[in-house]
Amino acid sequence: MSQWPERYSRQIILDEMGDKGQERLHNGKVLVVGAGGLGTPAMLYLASAGVDVIGVVDDDFVSQHNLNRQVLHWTDDVNQLKVQSVEAKLARINPEVNVQTFIQRLDDGTARDLCQGFDIVLDCTDNLRTRLVINEACLDINIPFVHGGAIRFYGQVMTVLPDKGPCLRCFLPDDAEQCAGSCEREGIMGPVVGTIGVLQALEAIKYLTGVGELLVGRMLCFDGLHGAFDEVPVQRNLGCPVCGGRKSKE
Repeated sequence: MSQWPERYSRQIILDEMGDKGQERLHNGKVLVVGAGGLGTPAMLYLASAGVDVIGVVDDDFVSQHNLNRQVLHWTDDVNQLKVQSVEAKLARINPEVNVQTFIQRLDDGTARDLCQGFDIVLDCTDNLRTRLVINEACLDINIPFVHGGAIRFYGQVMTVLPDKGPCLRCFLPDDAEQCAGSCEREGIMGPVVGTIGVLQALEAIKYLTGVGELLVGRMLCFDGLHGAFDEVPVQRNLGCPVCGGRKSKE
């Protein structure tokens, strides 16, 4: 008989998981940067799976326009801090999970300190500048992260390991920030961003438990309008200003 509560029984019986996999989740620490459309579905599944520590970084408040996609924020939460809303919901979903809240914005000055001590980081932000800060900070302190992004009916997810494969700057041009769109201007379909957030959670679970194959060196793209997934190979750029000088285990 398993030592774990029945709530985890359906994942423990998976051949790839077992008690050992659940033990690894129980000892896992995941930092989620952004408590919005990507971060809330990701945290819902991380908590349900039994990840021990979930850190969440966000300094924003819940707004009415968040409610179509940010699934841990409800009508009564409007005008409340997002991290407080998330903390309350995750405690109800799984009281065994330890939620650490950081009411601040991740930037060049705070990124390394925030990410330090976690096993993996989920980039659930909504702007390219912060994504690139996460990319550089995680590589600098040797912590893997899972990138996710979504706009309109489209989304993508990719995992970055510090010692293997490409990082975000390997394929993003210097002027990428000027070219990036925003959900505020172009819109976002809730189930699309939810799909990407759930895939980010899955990547984190796979990393913590050591099962399966991570999305390293390949961007998984989702076209929600036509119901299609596509995998795009991403090569490491030896001239990358962030990871080009690092040794790879490939």
